Amino acid sequence: ICGKIRLTPLHLTLFTLAITLIATICLAKSPYQSVLQHSRIRGRQHGPNVCAMQKIQGTDKKYFTNCKQWYHRKICGKPTVISYECCPGYEKLSGEKGCPAALPLVNIYNTLGMVGAATTKMYSERAQLREEIEGPGSFTFFAPSNQAWAALPTEILDALVSNVNIELLNALHYHMVNRRLTSEDLKHGSAFPSMYQDFNVHIHHYPNGIVTVNCARLVKTDQHATNGIVHVVDRVITAVTNNVHTFIDTDDDLETLRTAVAAAGLTQMLESDGHYTVFAPTNEAFEKIPPEMLKRILGDPVALRDLLNYHILKNMQCAESITSGTPLETLQGTVLEVGCDGSDMTLNGKAIIQKKDQLGTNGVVHYINELLIPDSAKTLLELAQGSVVTTATKLFVDAGLGSHLSGSEALTILTPQNEAFKEGVKMTGELKKLLKNHILKEQLSSGVLYHRQELETLGGIKLRVLVYRNSLCIENSCIAAHDKTGRFGSMFTVDKVLTPPMGTIMDVLKADDRFSLLVGAIQTAGLTELMNQAGPHTVFAPTNDAFSALPKADLNKLMGNPQELASVLKYHMAKEILVSGGVGSHTRLKPLQGDKLELNMRNQTVYINKVPVVEADLMATNGVVHAVGAIIKPTFKLSASLLDIIGKSKEISQDL
Repeated sequence: ICGKIRLTPLHLTLFTLAITLIATICLAKSPYQSVLQHSRIRGRQHGPNVCAMQKIQGTDKKYFTNCKQWYHRKICGKPTVISYECCPGYEKLSGEKGCPAALPLVNIYNTLGMVGAATTKMYSERAQLREEIEGPGSFTFFAPSNQAWAALPTEILDALVSNVNIELLNALHYHMVNRRLTSEDLKHGSAFPSMYQDFNVHIHHYPNGIVTVNCARLVKTDQHATNGIVHVVDRVITAVTNNVHTFIDTDDDLETLRTAVAAAGLTQMLESDGHYTVFAPTNEAFEKIPPEMLKRILGDPVALRDLLNYHILKNMQCAESITSGTPLETLQGTVLEVGCDGSDMTLNGKAIIQKKDQLGTNGVVHYINELLIPDSAKTLLELAQGSVVTTATKLFVDAGLGSHLSGSEALTILTPQNEAFKEGVKMTGELKKLLKNHILKEQLSSGVLYHRQELETLGGIKLRVLVYRNSLCIENSCIAAHDKTGRFGSMFTVDKVLTPPMGTIMDVLKADDRFSLLVGAIQTAGLTELMNQAGPHTVFAPTNDAFSALPKADLNKLMGNPQELASVLKYHMAKEILVSGGVGSHTRLKPLQGDKLELNMRNQTVYINKVPVVEADLMATNGVVHAVGAIIKPTFKLSASLLDIIGKSKEISQDL
């Protein structure tokens, strides 16, 4: 039934590789094992037990590679080079391909010298630890690499080596656990008592395969020894005795934060068990905020709690666990983009972290020099102070509406994007009135709006909600970005300046000199009452130029036949409301007479049956008017004489 499929040797090789890749990764028991397996597969062409490693150019940092890193060739935004090295536990043999030999199974002391931890081996001997790690037992040694010791601040290293029998020995014992722990045993969030006064070492195992102990990254894992296991780490770790609140409570650089935490009632939470990440704003960070804004937030427990919770992640994130930007949820309920740029840890793309990885018993603290203010702690005016709505923000203030937007009223502001305004727009009485109608009398979310819902403005008029397949509009203005929900109000960014409805469709047509011939035609055809009815209606209104394009005799003939005239006009009308923002690439509208109208949007212009709209969205209380510069050719059957009249329009012949 299916026929025969002939596979070439190349196809078979690729198929086998794909199956092997899927099978090995699926069988891996942890994220670390998955990444290790991926590195093995990428390195297999270089021989057995070869792993592909990615090294960040200009540094000594190496990583086993996952799929994303392999194809992007970047870690923390920096280019990487691929090297092929022996996988953990294996070594090369002279004259043979790859790494066919397992490392000799020797005691922990001798293993240290074979896995890039010779400095740890030296200090172990000086601290008289050698006998212990050569002798019987079942230990796990988180051994700092040679580079880790070299990076240790001089004053700390001097303090250790000046008292090897106590300080250095205690430090090394803190890197040891009195049991065998493989990478499979290093579960996320686990803690194990060290051999220094049973102080715990804290393990975190991340989805990208990185494993940390006290925020130090494991760079080589599972180096087996006769009396235990060695894991090489990228820094010297220190004992953790305090919770995250203690950091805040004892550091003078965090004095303002300490006061804020107490005022918001978060002290107990930061002292409780958990795995928090706290981005702790320094005093400098608070000082950068306008004093009146800071005073308002500090005096508002709800806004203050939201602000502080926006600085706290629901999980623990050490700096070494970051290899690319990742959105992480905060206690406030929104997300922070936690990423990196080279060696800098970033928040929302900004390198504002001054001090990293201050580890506590219930989480980690990173010091930041810039306050993160969530939307939920902002007033409407502060919400509107964004890059795409700066013009509207200034106009609201100039119109004397600043007090509404900076107060505690429950409101929703419709903020047009900058490009919605003409250059050099100046404040007038009419514009003040218009801007007041851009403020709704209640706080709303776009998610609760529904079709033909009515919303009252501060200006006292009612605006209609219009729901389309791909857009959500309030009158002619359609929402162009996600809502911003502030402390008391919400902001909808819209694509156009609002046109409030003023009078019925007939009122709109009568008020515009361009439609004087159309008004006469509507009256002649007996459609005046229809145009004043509740609707809703959409009218594609031919301008005087559209009627004038017809030969005068033919125009007179059309105007003299009310029944035929009504048929033509009804083809320009629909019994629903469609603003330009609701028109997609293929939109159909059923006219009052005839089969259908075909609409589309090209170059910001709406076309109906290929006739362009010369001005869209003239809003009326019972619908909307779109001005067109030509009579729209009907698709339904008219008398031959009427089709002949319409066909003589130059505009029609050109557009069709």
